[in-house]
Amino acid sequence: MKINKISIIKYFRLQEIKWGLAMVVLFVMSGCEKFIETNPPHSQITRTIVFEDSKTANAAMAGIYINMRDGGLLNGLFGGLTYRLGLYADELENYAAGVNYFHANSLFADDSGVLDTWTKSYNQIYAINSVIEGVKASTALSIQDKNQLLGEGLFLRSLIHFYLMNLFGEIPYVNSTDYQLNSTMGKVSVKSMTEYLTADLKQSITLLPLNYSNIQRIRPNRFASYALLARLMLYNGQWKEAEEAAALIINNNQYSLQTDLNKVFLKESTETIWQWESNGAGVNSLEAQLFIFTAGPPAQVALTKVLLDAFEQGDQRFTTWTKTLTSGTNKWVHAFKYKERASTTVSKEYSIILRLAEQYLIRAEAKAKQGNFSGALQDLNAIRRRAGLSDLVYANEKDIINAIEKERRIELFTEFGHRFFDLKRYGTIDAVLKLSKPGWNTNDVLWPLPAAEININPKLNPQNVGY
Repeated sequence: MKINKISIIKYFRLQEIKWGLAMVVLFVMSGCEKFIETNPPHSQITRTIVFEDSKTANAAMAGIYINMRDGGLLNGLFGGLTYRLGLYADELENYAAGVNYFHANSLFADDSGVLDTWTKSYNQIYAINSVIEGVKASTALSIQDKNQLLGEGLFLRSLIHFYLMNLFGEIPYVNSTDYQLNSTMGKVSVKSMTEYLTADLKQSITLLPLNYSNIQRIRPNRFASYALLARLMLYNGQWKEAEEAAALIINNNQYSLQTDLNKVFLKESTETIWQWESNGAGVNSLEAQLFIFTAGPPAQVALTKVLLDAFEQGDQRFTTWTKTLTSGTNKWVHAFKYKERASTTVSKEYSIILRLAEQYLIRAEAKAKQGNFSGALQDLNAIRRRAGLSDLVYANEKDIINAIEKERRIELFTEFGHRFFDLKRYGTIDAVLKLSKPGWNTNDVLWPLPAAEININPKLNPQNVGY
């Protein structure tokens, strides 16, 4: 959506009204996380009314989850990072007709996909801030409800900012619904953004409960915030903090690695830290709809040869989490972590956002960086044994880190861009992608800031190098 400078104030006002109304027309149905629409009143509904009642306040937050699940960074279809970064790095091969600019590594400042990621993300941040401010101002909600909603809001706001920072580099940190302030906000450094997100996540940890508010783990608890904090600390080289946050999750009895690889991505998985609920009874994950094809050539994407060649012989993840289709001499392989493409009598698979295996790999890397090689190998080998692989016995940091990088590539493939972000932070992205991606150049490590947004707000200058 392109907005000129004159209309920016009107735009943010409309966003405030839209989200205020959206909060009111969603209501919690008894005993579950489903919502129905009701006719909104003719007069403008104020934020105060929304947060006078626990049901409407929770419905406001649930509306944000629905919006994030169905569009934006963590959507499991074509607009999400699993698809876009899978193509942008070296996990997915494009089979759809026409040029895919993510696959060709030829993004530009006017690219509609880049603008879509940016605007949807900041619209979601705006909605989250609206809930945070409404909850803080409420005198009707219980302390328990306020803590839960504030903790969730801080977690979600940190999550979206985290991904935007790793895609675009320096970006605005938006923590209010002041449309005049937001429309002229400048970028902050990655260092400052990391500090803001750390503070928000630590506050959310003090607010969120240890246990889930529902058995399906579709609303985050304290350990979801610890999981994101562990990843943030790892990316920032704060090894001790990363290890400590991951250890709190690994040592909690709510979670355990699934010994059966077929059960890792089921909605009842003991490995799940946080997941999206599907859109309706019997509906399964969007990822299965994206990846699974039953005849070749694929209509959209398949796994790349370089990814498939990275699997070790005997790795059970190859036989369990991928599926091969052949036609004559042609062969294609698709991701098969999620196995239910069609609806089933009851939903079997939700989209998992955070899971335990990543925390083992975070702790392994953090331990290795601190010289605890035996501890690092213990965590790394826990993931390898689950895949049917033998233990590694390296005794130096370089070999262990290389092994962890390879393990992350296989364990976390086609999950929200882990491969791309890992190549960046390990400093191997140019060497790796220049071999497998003819369109890759060094400047592609950051996406371009959307030109339409810079036109609205010149404080977003300078543009990222190369665009």
